[in-house]
Amino acid sequence: MKKLLLLILWAFLLFPILSAAHQPNQSIIYMRVYEELGIDARFEINVNQLNQVLGLELPKYPKWEDVAPHIDIIKAYLLKNTAFSSKYGSHKINFTEVDDSMVWTSFGYFVKIPFHLENSETLPDDLVVTYAAFINEIPNTRNLLTMEYNWKAGLVNNETMFALDFTEGEVTKTLDLTETSMWKGFVAMVKQGVWHIWIGLDHILFLLALILPSVVRRIRPVIAGDNQEESKTKFNIWGWKPVERFKPAFLYIVKIITFFTIAHTITLSLAALNIVVLPSRFVEAIIALSIGLAAFHNIRPIFKGKDWLIAFVFGLFHGFGFASVMGELGFKGEFLTLTLLGFNIGVEIGQLLIIAMIFPVLYFLRNLKSYPKLLVYLSVLLIIISLYWLFERAFDVDLPLDEHIRTLGGDLLRWLGLRRPIN
Repeated sequence: MKKLLLLILWAFLLFPILSAAHQPNQSIIYMRVYEELGIDARFEINVNQLNQVLGLELPKYPKWEDVAPHIDIIKAYLLKNTAFSSKYGSHKINFTEVDDSMVWTSFGYFVKIPFHLENSETLPDDLVVTYAAFINEIPNTRNLLTMEYNWKAGLVNNETMFALDFTEGEVTKTLDLTETSMWKGFVAMVKQGVWHIWIGLDHILFLLALILPSVVRRIRPVIAGDNQEESKTKFNIWGWKPVERFKPAFLYIVKIITFFTIAHTITLSLAALNIVVLPSRFVEAIIALSIGLAAFHNIRPIFKGKDWLIAFVFGLFHGFGFASVMGELGFKGEFLTLTLLGFNIGVEIGQLLIIAMIFPVLYFLRNLKSYPKLLVYLSVLLIIISLYWLFERAFDVDLPLDEHIRTLGGDLLRWLGLRRPIN
């Protein structure tokens, strides 16, 4: 019984520490620190707090149209209760264009209000922050400041680790901006590269299409049909034989993936330098198409004996996709060389980890008589997914997954002549 009581007490003591952002009685400042551009930030204000303190009577499920008429009142209140200063003097809050989106959490809706700090282009060592909004009006209010982006501090797209908290009696605190190094920023970009290849399902499926045939080699075509005359109207199904050794096959697919890395490094650099910028919808559509063509290449070779060419050509478009990811991370061109190097190294590491997990499994399965059929059917599945995404992205629509997809798969199999068993 004593142990149970101690466990309960420990949980209550630990709960405030483990509580994530966007709690009911707190609002947050998300800060982005740039070496030459200064400090950008945004408030994320709890709608419930706005109703309690400012009497706005916003609905439980508000839209931006509900908040917009009150935005000047909200800004005035925040200016009254927030301040930034350093050895360079006061840093005035300049509100920038308001994001017309709301942040929804299980604790309610939050209003996003972005701003820039004046006179912050030369970064101070310490920033004195006062954030008293709602604290004196609503009991137990606890506000947070989170360093969302600071390249040299190794913080990129950070939304969970808060730097300062503000409570009753402690509404002014000092933020240390000196705990930075080039190494931290570089390592952070490597981690982001690894992470974004892992969460990019379209990139992963493209890699899968390239990896599937890596444990077998094409041999002479197997004629589909009972006689030579019939074969003229049938789809020639290529024969396969399993590779004999692990190492050469593994190094071969690593070489293919390296061509992919070289290609997306080129276009990522061009996009980061604003030398070549393509419309995002076009890029995303081509990335979707790349999955299908790489998979189709497994069934009917597009570039015979040149698998690397598929990886390189479409890797160029994947690079533009990675560029949009870096924009979402808050990257604005600082430390360009180290950023691109770190991110691309991370992507390569992520790709190699994916290969290291998938390749041994395929190598183990390669001697099965059914492996060629498995390769073809998985490639067909990738083609279906590719066409589905291509239509969505090209025409900017959301399609439901329904019977039409299964029908399309059957039709595609029949068109490829793969309803017959592979000899």
